[in-house]
Amino acid sequence: MEIIVASSVGVLTAGGVYLILRLRTFPVILGLALLSYAVNVFLFASGRLAINLSPILSKYGDATYTDPLPQALVLTAIVISFGMTAVLVMIALGAFLEAEDDRIDLDLVGEDDINGEDAGK
Repeated sequence: MEIIVASSVGVLTAGGVYLILRLRTFPVILGLALLSYAVNVFLFASGRLAINLSPILSKYGDATYTDPLPQALVLTAIVISFGMTAVLVMIALGAFLEAEDDRIDLDLVGEDDINGEDAGK
């Protein structure tokens, strides 16, 4: 069970980092969402992975239970990440409508630099 959760966190993280490094805004937003899902799964797994056990302590005093605090933290993180994803989509949509392109340019092609020369050369 632990190897499946650990490998899924690794795959989500790798996919998120790969998408963040793209030069378009939509894959960057998807990459941030994948990274937030990876963090949520990691936090959820930190509360102990237990199968067929009660979520609270039993009357016999068993210490094998699932901690509810990481579950509450993950639920809160899901709501916050959904809201932030909506904000990022609206910012990206506004930038797309203004520039008519969703490419993230790292260099100033066609702009004049300080010396008055073309920066794209």
